Amino acid sequence: MSSTPTADPAPSTVWLARGRHLGSDAADVLRRNLERLKESPTLDDFQEPSETGDAPERIFEARWRVAGEVTVRARLSLAPVSSGGQEWVLAAEAEAPWDLRWPSPATMFWPDGEDVFWDRDAATGLRLRDLSVLPEEDKEVRRLLRQAVRRSWAVHVVVHEAMTTDQRGRRPLADMLPPGLRHRVVEHRAQPHQLRVLNWAVKEFGVEVPRGGAVVLPGTPVPPGYDGQDFSVRSVFLDGSEPTELIAAVTRYAAMPKPLPDGGETAVTALREQWQLLTLHEELERERALVAMYAEALEAMTKSRDLYREAAERANEALAIYRESAPVPEPRADPEATSPLQQLSKTFGRWKGTLRPPARDGEQDRQIS
Repeated sequence: MSSTPTADPAPSTVWLARGRHLGSDAADVLRRNLERLKESPTLDDFQEPSETGDAPERIFEARWRVAGEVTVRARLSLAPVSSGGQEWVLAAEAEAPWDLRWPSPATMFWPDGEDVFWDRDAATGLRLRDLSVLPEEDKEVRRLLRQAVRRSWAVHVVVHEAMTTDQRGRRPLADMLPPGLRHRVVEHRAQPHQLRVLNWAVKEFGVEVPRGGAVVLPGTPVPPGYDGQDFSVRSVFLDGSEPTELIAAVTRYAAMPKPLPDGGETAVTALREQWQLLTLHEELERERALVAMYAEALEAMTKSRDLYREAAERANEALAIYRESAPVPEPRADPEATSPLQQLSKTFGRWKGTLRPPARDGEQDRQIS
């Protein structure tokens, strides 16, 4: 499959997950669990920032520490979906590269019990902490796995059962994963007779599932350097024992540098830029940063004003120099204006018909007679 090598990899300090709560009381469930964890005190603090505008989503912020003094800040957004329930997006960032042995940020917001309705993958609707048997219909198998690869933020693992398993063989893989992976993995189970259909469905992703084995699907975008053979396990013993090879493959895939999924960049940006749960020290630092920013802006405005004034003065000086050195323009000739000689000729012309010489005496007598 093609990858997206031009996209920047997700920050190593970030933990992302997206899911769906099937009920309508998600905000109340979150609020009660956050209050309980703060009293324990598992959390340092949490808050529900005031709503802005007409946005339908609800926001919850929480802060806690791991490995002694490493602070983790997390932001969960909650929004209704047309198909029912509420979709949640959780972005957490630590002050150090994320360690999968740290507690899952999901359990810092949601109750970590069995009787819960929040642990559903947003793309497929399957449970995040359980295994799900593939549908019987061939086209449904392909449709489901396409959704898993193209739309889900979770890590999807497909396991083929070489033979019908008992209860021990139905132990979910999530129970044996590091805490930081338990709410980011969806496990699909193919029954013994579904191997052909399964490999027909995953062929377009460039992978193949061995009989009685498993494979970690590539996801979207495909991590640079992903090779299906590297994340394929030849045999998975479904006898209740720990599948160490499969756990290693899932963990290795989760640790690969990969671009953020569609919508992931928005979640990380909101966590970093819209964070409101500040300590006193952070509030002081923010105010200092604002003062410094305003000072820089004022200095830039003052400098711009001085440059404008200097340019105006130079323009005025140049205009004055031009006026002093420019020659005095001669008056334009009037096309109707004439020389004195021409004026005198015109005057004589007007008199020409009125001044005649006096008649002689004979001529006068002939005119009278």
